Amino acid sequence: MDFGLNQEQERFRRQVRTVVETKIAPYSARWDEEETFPREAVATLAQEGLFGMCVPPLFGGLGLDPLAYVTAIEEIARHDGSMAITVASHNSLACGHLLLSGSEEQKRRLLPRLASGEILGAWAISEATSGSDAAALKARAEKVEGGWNLNGAKTFITQGSVAGVYIILARTTSQKKQHGISAFIVESGSPGFQAVKIRKKMGCRASDTANLTLRNIFVPEANLLGEVDQGFVDTLQLLDRGRIGIGAMAVGLARGCLEEARAHAKKREQFGRPIDSFQGVQWMLADMATEIDAARLLVQRAASMQAAGQPSTRESAMAKLFASETASRAANKAIQILGGYGYLRSSPVERYLRDAKVCEIGEGTSEIQRMVIARELKKE
Repeated sequence: MDFGLNQEQERFRRQVRTVVETKIAPYSARWDEEETFPREAVATLAQEGLFGMCVPPLFGGLGLDPLAYVTAIEEIARHDGSMAITVASHNSLACGHLLLSGSEEQKRRLLPRLASGEILGAWAISEATSGSDAAALKARAEKVEGGWNLNGAKTFITQGSVAGVYIILARTTSQKKQHGISAFIVESGSPGFQAVKIRKKMGCRASDTANLTLRNIFVPEANLLGEVDQGFVDTLQLLDRGRIGIGAMAVGLARGCLEEARAHAKKREQFGRPIDSFQGVQWMLADMATEIDAARLLVQRAASMQAAGQPSTRESAMAKLFASETASRAANKAIQILGGYGYLRSSPVERYLRDAKVCEIGEGTSEIQRMVIARELKKE
């Protein structure tokens, strides 16, 4: 199979790279240090259409295929993990759920605003007592005249305090587990809705993460997303698609580590010669480069299968698992090569190490990915 980029995809990759290198990278360290959500960066990337990459042109998006999408996420993550996870979660989860399950009216009402970056989207499933066991969520939606009442709490929600629209998963049938959950569209400012920003995160500190409180939020019937009790079923499809975004983010971070380590090794001299002439350093760089290429190919394979409409549950899990753990290994090797300089907060690789860890956690931990892969293998 050929996962190479065609001429149009390559042009788009260069376009994204130029924007990120000139308008994002110079400020990434400051945004991270200040734990600032960079609205100016959102505006910059929105002008390039990056908040509607997979949204059809009919609804104001670029209508890109999954391969172009993961290529863009990699380019963003090369310099800024926070912006990569912001763009990825907005596209794959918020826009993705609307594209997967939304009615024509919901798509026409919300997708143009999301695709343009006028508003950001947040997707809320995680709770304090339900992380990997997502179907154990306790937020409830009770049927009332004209709609639903939502009550509960959500945690670790990306874009949680800055989004304009939220997709919230809540239980609608208590007797069922996976098959008793529905998805609802909630707009910011709804009575009973509260978001509190989470601070002092290890990494992706310029990404907005928040806890949500839902107190008797009335959701009109028109804001039920998909069918009643089918929200978690839709979520499983959504995560198959979304995991390639996290995989691409991990590849971008790993690539950043390799490029920073190579540049340092060429100019850093010890014992009278550059350290890239020492076999110990060469082997670390060789291992990094090999694993990064393998990770990228796994991500591209899953993306190509999705573009062809083929099931990719196993392949998406493999891509996310291997790429995320590759990023952490690459970051540790990069810091080892840079030595004391890599240990400083002023070094990009220190930030990449912190940012990479979330790739092993978000949208299903590495352990969950192994469970998914093993389950799929048993089906063969």
